Amino acid sequence: MTDLTFLHVSIADQQLYGFANGALVCQYPVSTARNGVGERNGSGCTPRGRHRVRAKIGGGLPVGAVLRGRRWTGEQWSPELGERFPQRDWILSRILWLSGCEPGVNRLGEVDTFRRYIYLHGTPDTEPMGVPLSHGCIRMRNVDIVQLFDRVPAYCEVRIDEAPADVSALVDHSR
Repeated sequence: MTDLTFLHVSIADQQLYGFANGALVCQYPVSTARNGVGERNGSGCTPRGRHRVRAKIGGGLPVGAVLRGRRWTGEQWSPELGERFPQRDWILSRILWLSGCEPGVNRLGEVDTFRRYIYLHGTPDTEPMGVPLSHGCIRMRNVDIVQLFDRVPAYCEVRIDEAPADVSALVDHSR
């Protein structure tokens, strides 16, 4: 059931807030970029501003499915697999691929979120949430991204903001 109409990611809170028709209906801890915020290609930063979910990848895959190049490798993450490949930036379970909506800010040229492959995606459960550690994407617990994936329609609006979330103001904006 795709009931969510707006997602807000607060960098300060390290939280994702999900809204349905103006009401806050879910909240998840996340991990944004270790390098902070920024839009430039190659920065390793999480881009700010208005985005949309451009593509949903991984529907029906098992929780912990390993995705490389947006395709399932046939593997499922395990601590043993993690030990064999300690340097991998694990993209697991599901991908919500973001596209910027603001030309010159997060769309086109050297600031294009979609061409930077910025996703909301699952990560090993051994990775902490609430701490900026990603390479630019927004990491989530596997069970959380699977739940969110099923509730988010393609082209759902996503706002990524540095400030702590003012949920009452977000309710007004998400209508």
